[in-house]
Amino acid sequence: MKLEGKSLKGDFFKFIIPSITAQWVFALYTMVDGIFVARGVSEIALTAVNISMPYIMALYAVSILFAVGTSTIVAIMLGEKRIQKANEVFTQNIFLLTLFSVIITILVLLNLKPLALFLGATDVNMEYVLDYLGSIAPFSGLFILSYSFETIIKTDGYPKMATIIVTAGSLMNVVLDYLMVMKLHMGIRGAAVATGISHVFLIALYLIHFCGKNGIIKFTKFRLNLSIIWRQIKNGIPSCITELSPGLIIFLFNQAIIHYLNENALVSYTIISYINSLAVMTMVGIAQGYQPLISYYFGKGRMDKCGKLFGYGILAVVAASSVFTFVCMSGTEIIVRLFISSADSSLIPYSIRVFRIFALSFLLAGYNVVIGAYFTAVERPVAATVISLARGMVMLTFSLFVMTMIFGGGGIWWSPLVSELLSLVLTLGFLIPYLQSRPFSMN
Repeated sequence: MKLEGKSLKGDFFKFIIPSITAQWVFALYTMVDGIFVARGVSEIALTAVNISMPYIMALYAVSILFAVGTSTIVAIMLGEKRIQKANEVFTQNIFLLTLFSVIITILVLLNLKPLALFLGATDVNMEYVLDYLGSIAPFSGLFILSYSFETIIKTDGYPKMATIIVTAGSLMNVVLDYLMVMKLHMGIRGAAVATGISHVFLIALYLIHFCGKNGIIKFTKFRLNLSIIWRQIKNGIPSCITELSPGLIIFLFNQAIIHYLNENALVSYTIISYINSLAVMTMVGIAQGYQPLISYYFGKGRMDKCGKLFGYGILAVVAASSVFTFVCMSGTEIIVRLFISSADSSLIPYSIRVFRIFALSFLLAGYNVVIGAYFTAVERPVAATVISLARGMVMLTFSLFVMTMIFGGGGIWWSPLVSELLSLVLTLGFLIPYLQSRPFSMN
């Protein structure tokens, strides 16, 4: 089986490194759009991409709701040697996502302006937001399907192939962004279309794999199984919330910044949000990388290996969070100047200052994500869902409200750190009793 190699530690790195890379590529799609839009159109247009980002994150969240649920079930079934049943679950998942994609696309195209207003578009950037959303909405289904394929291809035992495919799509996106925004001067529409076309390319590459001779997971005939759908949803909700949380953070921060600060501060936050997405995606990459392995050994009844994989996951978070925080603290000015080209812009020192405050939250973000993913992998959806809800919605909303109430606009930038700390306390409340009752060691 592709999920079981010579060394457990080797398998761990074999899966998480491609998974992190793939997550980075997904995050870089919107970041590349932002850089080209900022330099090829305007800084106001850059805020339009940021305002539209929660919609794109919501598409990924819909995808991951079913993809992670499917991946967990399929991995367990592969561990139980029920390959035909695993293929039926996979095929049903793709059918449902295709159906949802059509419905979502139609609804968005019919309600573009209400969606733009809901996301936080203002009179200053409304035209840019409508242009970007209207151009990217027709490709909504491809966003949903491509992320699902990327998750499941790793469960099929091909994490490197997933990385190669998403990297190829990202490179195509960069080239098309350059041509459409900088050369053909298509503006913000060009950036959206470039991203959409690159996803067409991604889907084609994934279909070549799943319709070809390699791998175990294949399309097959299936009968709609409601119990499997419910099982998918239960297992996928925690990861869905985790995936949705960056979009929710962006949405809430945009609203708070407009209320307490000004639209110039939106430019600063747009830059921060790109790096925040990259940090969160790194942690999600660790979580999604080791999740199929844990589910596989859980299906085999090997809790000793589940415990070791969990320990590897925690060590990976320690390393990733430390590196991310150090790089963001030491390279803040370089990052900010990628997006703000004006050498004398007053936004530069302000953006550097608030970025360094925000970056402190990176030290804690990964623990909640990776521990929640472990609970998902061993089919403990209640604990996983509570952790994801707390981190992605409840604690963030509470922290943002309290910090702005006490400190005004300045409290906005400290609220992610407070939110992650409160969430971690809750997460440990689930983890400690679980570890005390398990017959395995993380050593």
